[in-house]
Amino acid sequence: MIELLHALILGIVEGFTEFLPISSTGHLIVAQDFLGFKDVNDLFTVVIQLGAIAAVMWYYRQDLWSRTIGLFKRETAAIRFWTVIAVGCIPAALFGLFLDKHMNSITVPVVVATTLIIGGIIMWLVDRKPVHKHTDPVELGDITTKQAALIGLGQAVAIIPGVSRSGATIVSGLMTGLNRPTATAFSFYLAVPIMIAATGYKMLKYRADIAHLPGGLPALGVGVFASFIVALLAISWLLKFIAHNNFKMFAYYRIAAGLVILAMLGAHWL
Repeated sequence: MIELLHALILGIVEGFTEFLPISSTGHLIVAQDFLGFKDVNDLFTVVIQLGAIAAVMWYYRQDLWSRTIGLFKRETAAIRFWTVIAVGCIPAALFGLFLDKHMNSITVPVVVATTLIIGGIIMWLVDRKPVHKHTDPVELGDITTKQAALIGLGQAVAIIPGVSRSGATIVSGLMTGLNRPTATAFSFYLAVPIMIAATGYKMLKYRADIAHLPGGLPALGVGVFASFIVALLAISWLLKFIAHNNFKMFAYYRIAAGLVILAMLGAHWL
């Protein structure tokens, strides 16, 4: 029973942090250490992302459906959209395969704390532009393949725990000239294929280890369901928030969280 409770807590953590620029993986690593939850080959951490993926797909279901149908109809706008998505995913796919063998050595709280602080400082420096409430938004269809490639490099770096996939892609988007709403929306869309690929890869490679996870398959189910519900709420809130605010609040949180983790490590609480 305690394993299911831990899975529920971790699912809530995943859902809440996945699309906020504060690193879901980093928070999960720290939460697992604190709870004494023994993940196997990061299997639980990656697979419960399915709930967050489902939340994005549900939130954008009409747009994704129309763009997918448009692709089969060979509509120019749809082809362009899926092209920039594919370009944005290539760097992370290559870097993820390269780093897979070394993940256990960097999936530790001290790495999370360091990257949270560094990422927070970078976010604060990049996101200093004033918010113009009446500025016309940049459409997703206006994103170029060059911008997508640069944002994809940010997503690749985010494979390192604590960097934050959403944080890296949003900051990269801002640096390439996108406004906050478009950078955030593109970050959400970019998450779908890369997270599905990462989850599928983990489940195929380590499927025999599912039974060795605390709570086994039922715990995975609880974690996925919890992450779906909470991620759906987080996506809706974040899109409303960034329409009128910048990301400095998240930058301050990242720095503070990193310092707290370092303090906990120093006190041997982790």
